[in-house]
Amino acid sequence: MKRLLAATLLVLAGLASASAATRIKDVSSVQGVRENQLIGYGLVIGLQGTGDTLRNSPFTEQAMQSMLDRLGISTRGIPLRARNVAAVAVTADLPAFAGVGSRIDINVASMGDATSLRGGTLLLTPLTAADGQTYAVAQGQLAVTGFTAEGQAESITQGIPTAARIPNGALVEKPAPGVLNELTSFVLELNNPDFATAARVADVINARFGKMKFDYGKLGGPNKPLAQERDLRSVVVQRPPQMNPARFLAMIGDLPIEPDTPARVVVDQRSGTVVIGRNVKISTVAVTQGNLTVRVTETPEVSQPAPFSDGETVVVPRTDIGIEQDGGYLAVVRGPDLETLVQGLNRMGMRPTDIIAVLQAIKTSGALQADLVVQ
Repeated sequence: MKRLLAATLLVLAGLASASAATRIKDVSSVQGVRENQLIGYGLVIGLQGTGDTLRNSPFTEQAMQSMLDRLGISTRGIPLRARNVAAVAVTADLPAFAGVGSRIDINVASMGDATSLRGGTLLLTPLTAADGQTYAVAQGQLAVTGFTAEGQAESITQGIPTAARIPNGALVEKPAPGVLNELTSFVLELNNPDFATAARVADVINARFGKMKFDYGKLGGPNKPLAQERDLRSVVVQRPPQMNPARFLAMIGDLPIEPDTPARVVVDQRSGTVVIGRNVKISTVAVTQGNLTVRVTETPEVSQPAPFSDGETVVVPRTDIGIEQDGGYLAVVRGPDLETLVQGLNRMGMRPTDIIAVLQAIKTSGALQADLVVQ
């Protein structure tokens, strides 16, 4: 156990101490260039008796009647008893700049008391956004990964048979608002906000495009930088008028940068996981840690009287008490860097639960120069 812990912590230390250079597009996103969520209400037909019971799901019956009315079939006043229909909610993500006619994936989930959607077909369903406008229509055969089977005495269910997916199941009928060519400036939003990272992103962009000849008269003058950090989360980048915006963003996204990370220790007490950040430091402290184990064993013995002595058989209690104490020695731990800190903890030979307790005690003493996050 101790060897496994030592190997794990050394691997984490090696990963953290290695160069953390990555691309700008991996640590940020362009503000406004995002997906839009769509939702719709539809009907799934063709089920093998696993659909909604219309008595318990009246909205399914109302949807069926409305659909049949649009098709010219009047069912008003006629009770419906179909069990091969289910009401479902359809959700999808509309990608940024998706053109009319392109296809997107959709997710389908039952809204009533249907037991399975396997073998069903989704009827034409409009998908609307938060503004109430229809941006796509969905229809097609459902792909269900879960299943359920039952008999008189036993049933089995694997996965979620009331949820399904249709790859490329929706057609985009209206593009999301916004055109990339209309943007004169871009805002890069960092995935992990940090002032130092934002400043590094701006410096890297200015260093890459500072030598290129642009019409700076339209950018605010020759002394104005192309990129400038606005706060810890965003960096504003001016788009050169004569450069294609898509190509410009592609060039920015491939620029390498080394993001700064806060000094943080994350502890998961349920699984015993400890993750120590690269910038975590511990001031010089003396730590002692030991486990006291008290073991009580009951071994009763039966005492038999001598023959013809008119004695009684009795049970004589026997109790053994053992005390063990591991550790207990005093060690000096000092971590000017992650590797030294991990080596110091490994030399003490502690288990993950012991390391969690020691880190919490060091934080309380004020020697842990990092944020301690306990999950």
